[in-house]
Amino acid sequence: MAHGVFVGLSTIDLVYSVDDLPAANTKIAAAGQEVFVGGPATNAAIAFTHLGGKAVLASAVGRHALAAVIRSELERFSIRHLDLSPGFDGVPAISSVTVDKAGRRNVVSANAVRMAALSLAVDPGILAQAGIVLLDGHSMPACRAWAAAARAHHTPVVLDGGSWKDGTAGLLACVHTIICSADFAPPGCADEDETIRYLKDAGVKNVAITHGGDPIRFMAGQSSGTLRVPQVQAVDTMGAGDILHGAFCYFASTGRGFAAALAEAANVASASCRFAGTREWMKHFSPASSVAPPPAIP
Repeated sequence: MAHGVFVGLSTIDLVYSVDDLPAANTKIAAAGQEVFVGGPATNAAIAFTHLGGKAVLASAVGRHALAAVIRSELERFSIRHLDLSPGFDGVPAISSVTVDKAGRRNVVSANAVRMAALSLAVDPGILAQAGIVLLDGHSMPACRAWAAAARAHHTPVVLDGGSWKDGTAGLLACVHTIICSADFAPPGCADEDETIRYLKDAGVKNVAITHGGDPIRFMAGQSSGTLRVPQVQAVDTMGAGDILHGAFCYFASTGRGFAAALAEAANVASASCRFAGTREWMKHFSPASSVAPPPAIP
């Protein structure tokens, strides 16, 4: 069984389905509402588990009554949780998400900026079992601690590069693979070529840049190219990037090479967009239903 450690953010996501995204100073009625547990590392851990892996999640949750919602969801997926801020008694991070008929979304989130990561000890027993460690850059002190320990243990570290954050530069020396969005821009980098050079110079072995439904650009060692993303009728794109990262970690942990794992992860992420929310896709997609990876485009 693939074992993975995921370090970063847990949130409670309040999701509203609307006909059109609201304009400023307007009030609209939602066609539907759902509550999910989210956050990049959390969604990735859940996807990893659904595909057949065993996940440990390190995130700041605390002891507020609403924290029980997060813990209950993690228990449902048999994810072991390490609370980075067990004494925090404030409201956990909450996101407000609106999704329109085209699957487009707007997100307002408090993230984990109010919750200091106080529990930074790395469990050597957990790390010894892990085949991969994913960081999302939230709760940065914990990300640094797990990244350094993983590197010392020769465990591959994957960075979810949704955006450049304070402290990201200090992580890169420990990062083996980064999967980043087109919005990820290191200081002084004006385009993707400069971003890739920056990351390679920092010691990152594998780099992928995602573009939503457009091809994924990648560079692994001396190889480079793009991967087609399967085209689907998108109902909801919420969490698709997180799901891609979790799926990549699963496929990489089970022996796929970088490009193959990335291609299979793109299949999973695209499939998730056919359904509303971040969990419905799981009822329709399993490892057995995965199709062959799309070919690389030189």
